Amino acid sequence: MAVVETRYGKVEGTSNGDVCAFKGIPFAAPPAGARRWHPPAPPAPWSGIRAATGWGKQAWQQAVENAGMLSFVFNIRNAAFRDEDCLQLNVFTPDADTAKRPVLVWIHGGGFQGGTGGTPVYDGSNLARRGDVVVVTINYRVGALGWLNLHELTQGRIPASGNEGLLDQIEALRWIRDNVGAFGGDPGNVTVFGESAGAMSVGALLASPSAKGLFHRGILISGATSTANTLDRAVEVADGLLHKMGLSPKDDVHKLMALDPEAVIEAAAGYRAAGGGMSFQPCVDGNVLAEFPLDAVRGGAADGIPILVGTQRDEWRGFTLNNPQTSNLDEAGLLAEVSSNVEDAASLISSYRRIRDGRGDSTDPTSLFAAIETDRKMRMPAIDLAEALAARGESGHHYIFGHESPWEGGRLGSPHAIIIGFVFGTHAMSEESTAFFGSGEGADAVSAHLQDAFCSLARTGSPRTPAMANWGPYDVQARSTGIFVDPVQVESAPYDEERALWAGREVSLPFGPSRW
Repeated sequence: MAVVETRYGKVEGTSNGDVCAFKGIPFAAPPAGARRWHPPAPPAPWSGIRAATGWGKQAWQQAVENAGMLSFVFNIRNAAFRDEDCLQLNVFTPDADTAKRPVLVWIHGGGFQGGTGGTPVYDGSNLARRGDVVVVTINYRVGALGWLNLHELTQGRIPASGNEGLLDQIEALRWIRDNVGAFGGDPGNVTVFGESAGAMSVGALLASPSAKGLFHRGILISGATSTANTLDRAVEVADGLLHKMGLSPKDDVHKLMALDPEAVIEAAAGYRAAGGGMSFQPCVDGNVLAEFPLDAVRGGAADGIPILVGTQRDEWRGFTLNNPQTSNLDEAGLLAEVSSNVEDAASLISSYRRIRDGRGDSTDPTSLFAAIETDRKMRMPAIDLAEALAARGESGHHYIFGHESPWEGGRLGSPHAIIIGFVFGTHAMSEESTAFFGSGEGADAVSAHLQDAFCSLARTGSPRTPAMANWGPYDVQARSTGIFVDPVQVESAPYDEERALWAGREVSLPFGPSRW
């Protein structure tokens, strides 16, 4: 057993000989009771030695009985282990010594409504071992308990800015700054990395003045700097949710604070704001987030922070096929779906059909919709961030992950979330994970190359490795892109015909309300 002394008390983890794991360490006080919808506060110190040997609680969220192809992301214990007292983290280190290793801090995904940093697929042992790095996975408040702006409606009686989840992430980074040295990490070399809502959180952290100096590099997987609610929309979301619960922001503040967390989450789970998109996401409140993240980056907020950003090749295919509304589109349905988010949809559809037909890719309406939404929601925001960094002369690298899932005969291609198991080397940890990620020499090779690139970015500021030695920073001339397949490769401007179609085109925000 391994014992480490933090600023708040001693913790005892486990050791398997080459990696020590410390799980369920509180980095903040419980945001419950009178502290619900308040910014996080430091944890209370403890005496003696605290056991840190098992996954801790997870943020209160809908209980997931069967998440289908993404079930590996969710801790199957979550119905019993949900708790508002969820602000805990997990540390994986080769040794709790004075080596000052690079630190990688994982921010989980889940659409800002679910997920947890404490689940086997995010076990950081393999990544820590291969890269000789310290890996930290964190929790944060999700859904209406973490991303609901109540300050405006309650005139400050409930101070929630709509960024409490983001403030939780920042508090975790403060804890890491103050304590990770005792776990063998370097507080002066911290990389934040995340997937989906986790990557969108990294984008918000790049823009937040409160996070300045707490991390030094960033990796954004399937999310970028194009996700945030305006303050007006955040207030609209809060007003609609309170109305649904039959509560008045003027008269029922005490009732709202006293609600069972399940009642809050149940109401929020069935709530959809006008115009669609994600109701709960970071909020441009003028304080925690002063401006839209991409605008902040264009203004210099990410200067001096090397960035790696990218997507899976077929991000939206799994969602498209698993949604009855889009799984079997005809031409009229395709036009209607694309028109809700894109100007001159007919022209865009025609161009995608021509390009994909020339490449030998499927051009049925459902496949075209998946390809268009992959680019609109994921790839173009990633490229927008890479171009914003390049315009300032900053270091940004771009990748596409193309390893294909064997799920249901391979019909998903390389979908959203498939990269996770390869980042952590947990792709073949069980029959369930293998069914989605795949296994074998090719899968193992992709995982090793991906881990090497991430650890290189964390250690040196560049993801270049001996296998990808010609991978340069992204610019609008070469558009250098690392391609993670077996074998790995570097290409200039892949899928550039599709990229060019979006230049100057009016579109709705990737996860905001429809534009038209």
